[in-house]
Amino acid sequence: MQSKPLALKILDIVSIILLVISAYLALDAPLEKTMGAVQRVFYFHIGTAWTALLGFILAAVFSVIYLIRKDLKWDRLQVAAIEVSLVFFLITIVLGSIWARPAWNTWWTWDPRLTTAAITELIYIAYFMLRQGIDDPDRRARFGAVYALIGGLSAPITFFAIRLFRTIHPVVISGSNPEAEGTFSMSPDMRVAFFFALFAFTVIFIDLFWNRIRLGSLQDQVEQLKLKVTM
Repeated sequence: MQSKPLALKILDIVSIILLVISAYLALDAPLEKTMGAVQRVFYFHIGTAWTALLGFILAAVFSVIYLIRKDLKWDRLQVAAIEVSLVFFLITIVLGSIWARPAWNTWWTWDPRLTTAAITELIYIAYFMLRQGIDDPDRRARFGAVYALIGGLSAPITFFAIRLFRTIHPVVISGSNPEAEGTFSMSPDMRVAFFFALFAFTVIFIDLFWNRIRLGSLQDQVEQLKLKVTM
């Protein structure tokens, strides 16, 4: 087994430091007048949502490259991107529910943004369940590429839902929906916490993505050995 690269070890440490700093900035940011302390989850909520969207889009790109080149390396990258993004998006939904409770007086409502988010999460959960039923690596990779490419359409739809449909979900960046409940304007200190969280979670995504790629490579080696034994 290959040892972890030094650069990845450093990135692991940097990711933890950035997460701690981001948490500090979120807690130190000014208290929002209407929502109070619960608004602080907003920084992590958006940070995890951004990285999840990034990963789903990357997975769709890797799918296209795999279908062109037929190299299983791109399948490993696709799986890694989706798995990390799936976890981040689940965190996004949980944090959104925590935010929604005082803002909307409910943990969940079938608002267009929340509905599309739930559908996106289920689509990618199904992706892993269906992959498990295919033993042949090449067939599994082809299926995963097509599925991830089609499923990738749900991610931008979820992101733009608050701009395409009538929704109570706030649009904090680039305007706001007058129907939204829980919207607010950011002060300079809030913007610092917000953009630092985006940066921190991007670095954390890269770190987890890299670690997941290494794990995928080891899994493929084990699978190849199993195939040789059974032949």
